[in-house]
Amino acid sequence: MNSLNFRTLDLNLLRVFDEVMTERNLTRAAHNLAMTQPAVSNALRRLREVVGDDLVRRSGYGVEPTPLALSLWPSVRDALHLLRESLAPGTFEPLSAHNAFVLTMADATAAKLVPGLMDIFETEAPGVNLRVLPLTTRDPRELLESGSADLAIGHFPGVLAELGALHLQENNPRFLHQRLYDGEYVVVMRKGHPLAGRPLSLDVYCEARHLLVSFSGRPFGFVDEALAALSRQRRVVLTVNQFFTAGRVVATTDLLTVLPRHFVGATGMEHELALADLPLPMTPVHVDALWHRQATHNSAHRWLREAVERASAVGFRNVKVVPEPPRARRAKKPAAGTD
Repeated sequence: MNSLNFRTLDLNLLRVFDEVMTERNLTRAAHNLAMTQPAVSNALRRLREVVGDDLVRRSGYGVEPTPLALSLWPSVRDALHLLRESLAPGTFEPLSAHNAFVLTMADATAAKLVPGLMDIFETEAPGVNLRVLPLTTRDPRELLESGSADLAIGHFPGVLAELGALHLQENNPRFLHQRLYDGEYVVVMRKGHPLAGRPLSLDVYCEARHLLVSFSGRPFGFVDEALAALSRQRRVVLTVNQFFTAGRVVATTDLLTVLPRHFVGATGMEHELALADLPLPMTPVHVDALWHRQATHNSAHRWLREAVERASAVGFRNVKVVPEPPRARRAKKPAAGTD
């Protein structure tokens, strides 16, 4: 974009561009902007002339951005957010607010966190709505970047290691995080399982048949990585993407699975399940809240983060929070599976 084009640029075109990039659909973008679809198309045409690029191309029921559009969007989005905050910062008043927040987390986390969070909402912010999306990735930054979620809660070792490394090079990272609690994973089986009630050796564990909870569906998780480091492997015969499903299946089969210890009591199936320690060393599972930096000073988002922190203190009151190390080391990219 040359200086002449920038001086004559209609900044409203950037609002249209941001909304189209968020929705990936011209009809939805037009609805959100209170514009007609032809007006949105015309705005995109004018912006194309300025930047000399198609920006988006039709794909199925929506549009797909070009590489240039993807590279421009973060800067445009940040600039528009800064303008909004500067011109109309506002103050979030929970009792009179009618905001809608979107969180993404695994069902095991939601089972312990959401009840306490709803108590806070009902008492302090009765007009505020909450939507919880299933966490389907160990890297939710795209969801946060696009505005599809306000806050991601989960175990993101690869993301935090990368952010720690970037923080050594820059003082203004795009994503921030807060440690909520540290979980522990245990082997779970039905009460009458032949292996129940006795310690598991590594040989016995590897010879058993296993169920894996994997957000992506890949039949390989962090337990398998730990076993591979010992030149061992197990047989995963079933992969599901929810902890609740895993609990129900192992309660009625001879499969073993690995679940967060705190989650077993929230399943309603605790009396049907037996627990055993994993027969191999595993690092603690750090659970963090992750958000985009542009939301850091937003009063509504700040209230949400504080509410999540308070709900975590209640839901995980018996779980110790381990302080974060002052400097994160770059870590190997984690597997898609949760165990």
